[in-house]
Amino acid sequence: MQNKKKWIWIILFLIIAVGFFVRFYNIDNLPPGIYPDEAANGEDAVRANETGNYQWLYPANTGREGLFINLVAFSFKFFGPDIWTLKLPAVLFGTLTILGVYLLVRELFFLSFSASKRERIALIAAFLYAFSFWAINFSRISFRANMLPCILVFSFYFLFRGLRTKKWIDFSIGGFIFGLGMHSYIAWRIAPLLLILMVFFFILSRKNFLMIYWKHIITFILFSAIAASPMFWTFYQHPEYLEARDSVSIFSPQINQGEPVKTFLKSLFLSLQKYNFIGDMNWRHNFPPYPLLDQLTGLLFILGLIISFRRFIKKICIYAKQKTNDLDLERYSFLILWFFLMLAPEFMTGEGNPHALRSIGTLPVVIIFSAIGFEYLFEKARRKFPDNRNIFRISMAILLCIAVFNTLKYHIFWANKEKVGYSFNKNVTDMYRFIETLPKEQDKYVITTHNTLIKLPIFIFTSKDDSIHYFYPNELDKINTPDPENSIFLFMEKNEEAMNYIQKKYPQLVLEEKNYPLGSKFYIIKK
Repeated sequence: MQNKKKWIWIILFLIIAVGFFVRFYNIDNLPPGIYPDEAANGEDAVRANETGNYQWLYPANTGREGLFINLVAFSFKFFGPDIWTLKLPAVLFGTLTILGVYLLVRELFFLSFSASKRERIALIAAFLYAFSFWAINFSRISFRANMLPCILVFSFYFLFRGLRTKKWIDFSIGGFIFGLGMHSYIAWRIAPLLLILMVFFFILSRKNFLMIYWKHIITFILFSAIAASPMFWTFYQHPEYLEARDSVSIFSPQINQGEPVKTFLKSLFLSLQKYNFIGDMNWRHNFPPYPLLDQLTGLLFILGLIISFRRFIKKICIYAKQKTNDLDLERYSFLILWFFLMLAPEFMTGEGNPHALRSIGTLPVVIIFSAIGFEYLFEKARRKFPDNRNIFRISMAILLCIAVFNTLKYHIFWANKEKVGYSFNKNVTDMYRFIETLPKEQDKYVITTHNTLIKLPIFIFTSKDDSIHYFYPNELDKINTPDPENSIFLFMEKNEEAMNYIQKKYPQLVLEEKNYPLGSKFYIIKK
């Protein structure tokens, strides 16, 4: 038994280690650029380190919860501002979620499956999460949404562990982690509804649930409130931050055009189809037009979802007839509610769907459904074919195909698409790297676009460089360089009016186009 446990932990360690590798490998160059929203997080992190003012919520860019930004700030402080340090918190959250998925699945089926079966399904879920294109992609982008799957899986793990052990420490830790979700991403705000609805199923599944667990429930709520309280206070002081996204709701007349039901059904359809049919069309979020899941994982997801619905309906019917408590009712109702409720931030929004980022809260449960589907087929095959060695080999081959397919899909095929470079503003990152090669004493005048965020991928890594000056195209008359021949003007876009202005003002300087892979280009004027 001890030897078997050792091998389980070795396999889990290898899954997590390789999962970290595919998330961190070549992080400086892939994604090929830094999207302005990422850079805005970096700018706030730089400012926070400079001023010591670490905030619970940063108001710029429609308002962003501050925990992730503060972690980026600490990453900058300890390792220095760099592309990899900007993305390090996202990589770590993505990697930790692999462990969290394993722990949650093992705990969720602790009393339903045998030890070997629950370990197997937990390892399968961890493996599928480690090599999910969807998970790999977002784990390499410095978005605060990366915290949401991690917070959900660990808070739910400690909750279900507490229900089994009845230990206060499990409810305390689970509640505190759950409350941290308030500091993560706006989609978390639907998660409390999941737990409120689950109370009903806990009552159906466990005899005398409220009588036994009421103190534990209060403990969970108390520690959640403690963790979330700084954000509650912030919203009390600034209620306008709560209303920042009302304009894109399907209930907004500007969005539904007087047809809310039709808009809702269309939005729900688009949200559901992205897993298996047509995915998010944004190149930052996906590999359009392909679905979020590869074909094998997608089929396993559908199978797992059907199995879960079937088992849920079976258990609810048994309870209705016999009033028999069954923990399977609790488990499958939890998974189904998790999926549809955490999908709500996407389908309740009436634009940009399908949207892989808004629905990132469904990522772990989608993988869990896929693992359920895989385990179902594995058990069916074992019963039908006596040679378990061949079943094991085929299963390993399928998992290996999924891992290789998604890794190559991201690191080779998606990585070399020109549209990916454009989506991540690769030319701005290339300009930053070009500036790094210039002499420190040379004056650099960066002519941006009218997008106020677009300069940030340069600024956050060079904020202490006094030789770099930023100007909008309508501010060129403010430029007065004392030494034109030792100056360089850099243009993020082909703005001929701005270029002509500089060349007329400094006729001794020459225009040059700088070209880089994936269609990236910018322009310089220098001696």
